Amino acid sequence: MSQLDLNLIPKLIGGGLSTIAMAGSGAGIGIVFGALILGVSYNHTLKDQLFIYAILGFALSEAVALFGLMMAFLILYGF
Repeated sequence: MSQLDLNLIPKLIGGGLSTIAMAGSGAGIGIVFGALILGVSYNHTLKDQLFIYAILGFALSEAVALFGLMMAFLILYGF
């Protein structure tokens, strides 16, 4: 193995592990909107307020995925 291969292996492992955050974010978004559907089905009068909370939860879950993607790119191309 050359020196280039030995430096590339930890980068690929670290980049792959940091993308796990995107899978967790997908699950979180599904939970947020599932809870929105359940909440609206129980109480129609709170639809607007629950939708605002769902959008906030979506944004926070998506931010986690973007931070994970940013870390993957930093690990692969920054160092």
